[in-house]
Amino acid sequence: MKTNKIVVCGGGGFIGGHLIADLLSKGQRDIRAVDLKPFDEWYQHFPQIENLQLDLQEKAACEEALEGAATVFNLAADMGGMGFIENNRALCMLSVLINTHLLMAAKKHGVQRFFYSSSACVYAADKQTSQDVVALRESDAYPAMPEDGYGWEKLFSERMCRHFREDFGITTRVARYHNVYGPQGTYDGGREKAPAAICRKVITAKLAGKPEIEIWGDGLQTRSFMYIDDCVYGTQAILASDILEPINLGSTELVTINQLVDMVEDIAGIKLKRTYNLKAPKGVRGRNSDNTLIKQYLKWEPNTPLREGMEKTYAWIYDEMAKGRADKAAPAMAKA
Repeated sequence: MKTNKIVVCGGGGFIGGHLIADLLSKGQRDIRAVDLKPFDEWYQHFPQIENLQLDLQEKAACEEALEGAATVFNLAADMGGMGFIENNRALCMLSVLINTHLLMAAKKHGVQRFFYSSSACVYAADKQTSQDVVALRESDAYPAMPEDGYGWEKLFSERMCRHFREDFGITTRVARYHNVYGPQGTYDGGREKAPAAICRKVITAKLAGKPEIEIWGDGLQTRSFMYIDDCVYGTQAILASDILEPINLGSTELVTINQLVDMVEDIAGIKLKRTYNLKAPKGVRGRNSDNTLIKQYLKWEPNTPLREGMEKTYAWIYDEMAKGRADKAAPAMAKA
């Protein structure tokens, strides 16, 4: 039986919620969202579509989730910011069960297209030791030495997608996300990433009247950050494309963490005294996305200026904190 059903795994998460909102805006209605969290902890909840609370680490749950599916977006994973990743390696590795069981279910149910959200954490650590980083090309994932735990799981799951495509004919597509940020995401609780964490710290200082901030590391680490709208567009474009191998999906606008703090301070209209916690988790020294391939294939790359995206992110987090609604925006089991 022909079907057009779209299943978003991790649909209660940050990226999943924005993806579903975009699909609905384009007229898609046959959508099933699946997530581990209770519905009241989903970042965005859309009652007009089918919503399932399932543990996708379980094989039977994956078979239920993908029944009747034509297209699958696998955004589900047990993950968070650097503080979570470095202290929960086993939990991050267990996400391998999600993609494995979803691929098996996709084969069983005859899924037409399957998207897997990988990460820049798959890249070899020895190519990320300098703040003056050379942008990472897709080939830099091998010889393999990814982020311990989380990165290894992502790299293994990329290979699973490849072999299910080669051996079983499932059309799989893989994007390596580089630091996705934006409104309606986690900003406290330990799973938040740098842009949201810095917004929260600056807002806390402003609301409390204590002009000081703690920065993890020396602030010279370099990163690029991709706004959520670019992530959602790129994800759908990659799935619809003929790109067989994993491809970067990230911004090339490189900043130090100190520069990111400068930007948020300027947005907030405040200047803070900085202290540096050199013992805190800080990840690799430098990371940026080489977008040569995505520009070649799609004639496009993530292009939202960091300042523009951070202004929107700051405004949303400020409103949430000012209204005392942090519990709705920082669920305990954030996924993607």
